[in-house]
Amino acid sequence: MELKLEGITKSYTKGKKRKNALEDFTLTLTEGVYGLLGPNGAGKSTLINIITGIIGRDSGSISFTDGNDNSFLSHLGFMPQGMDFYRNFTAKDYIKYIMALKKYSPDNADEYALTTLGRVNLRADADKKIGAFSGGMKQRLGIAQAIVGEPKVLIFDEPTAGLDAKERIRFRNVISSLAADKIVILATHIVTDIAYVAKTVVLMNEGRIIKTGTQEELCSDISDKVWEITAQSDKVMDYMNRMRVSNAVSDGNKYTLRIVSDEYPENDAVSVPPTLEDVCIYYFGDM
Repeated sequence: MELKLEGITKSYTKGKKRKNALEDFTLTLTEGVYGLLGPNGAGKSTLINIITGIIGRDSGSISFTDGNDNSFLSHLGFMPQGMDFYRNFTAKDYIKYIMALKKYSPDNADEYALTTLGRVNLRADADKKIGAFSGGMKQRLGIAQAIVGEPKVLIFDEPTAGLDAKERIRFRNVISSLAADKIVILATHIVTDIAYVAKTVVLMNEGRIIKTGTQEELCSDISDKVWEITAQSDKVMDYMNRMRVSNAVSDGNKYTLRIVSDEYPENDAVSVPPTLEDVCIYYFGDM
């Protein structure tokens, strides 16, 4: 199974100028989780909207091969950012409604709807109206509707916004269980969500791919560029103004600062293994 994005370009007018939201974006995806990371305006949402058919592209092509000639969109499950719902539907009725839209007809529709809700910890709330749901519950319902029909390509745009730590872990576990035989695209600003589940990380900025690779490969690329130093509390702001600081931990009147730098930052700096957050700081600065 393969999803090919070749030469995708999309531009729009800003004032009197044309600006590229995506420029010659090319990527081939196979089974597994792909994490899209980049600052605001990097082109992540534009890319997702083009793949899902919400907006058109100026040039380039999208092709999907899985051994049959069915339409790519018939294989797609999508959870957009900030999606809305019919407030008077129950959760179960909403999932059955999505089943009807997707023309998906399992032997027992009610049981399938309940099972799908159970995968996002909403089975006990199946008969509650969506209007009474919290933001986090609605977010989980959005995940549930995306996986209706067992689509071969899943796209999630900021899927864990509004979820507590426990539900974010549940979401990551669901994604991991799906990824063996599906292509999953996950766009989020929560780096740890991608760090735990993505087989491939795609770093984007200004409509282009900056780097792609596994988390280990991306971290290896900056293995000599991450340092820790100890600083007095009155010196912390000076370091933050002069250097890229990815983390600061207080210990009384001292701080341990994590510095991302091409050069050795201070005489007492100690080299430490990079994380994916360090990678983002290195390529994007403060996201």
